[in-house]
Amino acid sequence: MYRLFFDLIFKRMDPEQAHHLAFSWIRRVAGVPVLRTFVAAVLAPRHKALRTEALGLRMHGPFGLAAGFDKNAAAIDGMAMLGFDHVEIGTVTAQPQPGNPKKRLFRLVADRALINRMGFNNDGSAAVAERLAAREAVFRTTVGVNIGKTKIVPEEEAVADYVASTERLAAHADYLVVNVSSPNTPGLRNLQATESLRPLLTAVREAADRTVTSRHVPLLVKIAPDLADEDIDAVADLAVELGLDGIIANNTTIARDGLGLVTPKRTVEAIGAGGLSGAPVKARSLAVLSRLYARVGDRITLVGVGGIETADDVWERILAGATLVQGYSAFIYEGPFWCRKIHKGLAERLEASPYATLAEAVGSGARSGAGVPQGDGGTSHAVQAMGEGGPDATTGPHTTSEGNR
Repeated sequence: MYRLFFDLIFKRMDPEQAHHLAFSWIRRVAGVPVLRTFVAAVLAPRHKALRTEALGLRMHGPFGLAAGFDKNAAAIDGMAMLGFDHVEIGTVTAQPQPGNPKKRLFRLVADRALINRMGFNNDGSAAVAERLAAREAVFRTTVGVNIGKTKIVPEEEAVADYVASTERLAAHADYLVVNVSSPNTPGLRNLQATESLRPLLTAVREAADRTVTSRHVPLLVKIAPDLADEDIDAVADLAVELGLDGIIANNTTIARDGLGLVTPKRTVEAIGAGGLSGAPVKARSLAVLSRLYARVGDRITLVGVGGIETADDVWERILAGATLVQGYSAFIYEGPFWCRKIHKGLAERLEASPYATLAEAVGSGARSGAGVPQGDGGTSHAVQAMGEGGPDATTGPHTTSEGNR
């Protein structure tokens, strides 16, 4: 039914306009007490076997909404109503900004993919913090807050920019994510280099600790799939060294070649710069996750993102080392029953497996040498195709994430 609706309505609309329309519907339904309870009962039935502990937080399951859909913390309960076990909001910047000029969101329907160059359009960390503080949670869900650099802030002032957002948002976050991997803010990906990443993560960690003294706010970093394998290893080593709580793998890719796209090349080229997400990034995202797990093991939490469409995809990421898995792009194509299908299928796979819990399954494919990919031999698809620069284009307050755009 949803696919027919998508073909007849959403497919004919501008993607960003369709997003705002769907977003408004979700918010409105979540605002009606009886209706939201009914919708949650249908779309978000809980499976006890999927209960997950990660980052010191208890969740209904491992599957969450990646940052980029709810940039301003305006529909957390709506997304929980649809079945997401955690909701990562953002990316939020210290200063409000409109993002890049429109048109900036594109569908590759034949590839079940998206290209975006949104540019961190958001209300700013002060406004988002105020919204989170005023929120009266309807559904129990874990809320992650993804923070990025304000576009007009020069790279040498990036640390202070992230710290400002941390000081405003840490108290309202079940976990924080430092986003240094969106391709749509000029110079942002330069911060993934360990010489830049070390002082940034250290400063954010210190800011979170002095802002919130009553609990530990977990801190994660989100990386790009376009990093060379040796750089992935360097980030993994740094995360362990700094005592980081987790790594999110991955953001969108700047690659176009080597992804098996069926959309005509001239169409893709006409769209221009931006981060590509969805089914075509599945293989590379899995490879990066597998490489990270081989490097860090169970010492930190890994979150698998990129090309997640089915319960099989979620299960594959768990076996490869992900404790949590996130999706976004497939939600556009699958619709409101997506989480229900994911949870049902995942519970069936767990029951059919030799593992009593999801925790036992995490990383088991890698430990058993079951052929989980370990990277692509040194240089990523995007580096090969486009060069290293690329285009510039639970517990906690709420317990009872561009790609980031």
